[in-house]
Amino acid sequence: MNLDMNIALNKLIKYCENHSTTPSDALYELERETNLKTLSPQMLSGHLQGQLLAMICAIKQPKHILEIGSFTGYTAISMAQQLPKSSMLHAIEANEELAYIIRKYIKKAAVEDRITLHIGDAKQIVPTLDLTFDMVFIDAGKKDNALYYDLIFDKISPNGLILVDNVLWSGKVTHKEHDNDTRIIHAFNTKIKEDTRVEKIILPIRDGITVIRKK
Repeated sequence: MNLDMNIALNKLIKYCENHSTTPSDALYELERETNLKTLSPQMLSGHLQGQLLAMICAIKQPKHILEIGSFTGYTAISMAQQLPKSSMLHAIEANEELAYIIRKYIKKAAVEDRITLHIGDAKQIVPTLDLTFDMVFIDAGKKDNALYYDLIFDKISPNGLILVDNVLWSGKVTHKEHDNDTRIIHAFNTKIKEDTRVEKIILPIRDGITVIRKK
């Protein structure tokens, strides 16, 4: 992508953000602290993606949500702010060094009663969760997307949603030649395309997000 296209895209994203619902004060402060205190702040989902997930939660009102890969908690909080007090979001983050930020902003956003934070390996934690989930958001190590998908599929309710982040990989999935990471992501996208148990759509929001509905 050339410089002019980058500038135009950034302007378009900013326009979309300016004409979407404004994030809460807690989310604004969380984004700022993430940029100041983490080594990879670009991993934060941000305004548009957070608002998309929040709106889905507001419409669907899921009873149980699972998030695999929370980073500093932006999307978990975005979703939890739209949940009734009877719902629960289970958020899994592998990096224990981020736990203090996540817990700090869960408290600031006053959603402690709607988020259960798990610190550790999702591959070990998910099998211990004896729940049926109405919605799952996968945003962890991309090489494990297919594994996470298979791990959680039988735990999804009929008509439940699975959302997977970073499925366009900065547009590299469209290149003729793929590096190893892109090859893994393209293989996952193909796996979902060919899965007749679900309906699916890829949205070009941020780095691409696939919305999957279990039939």
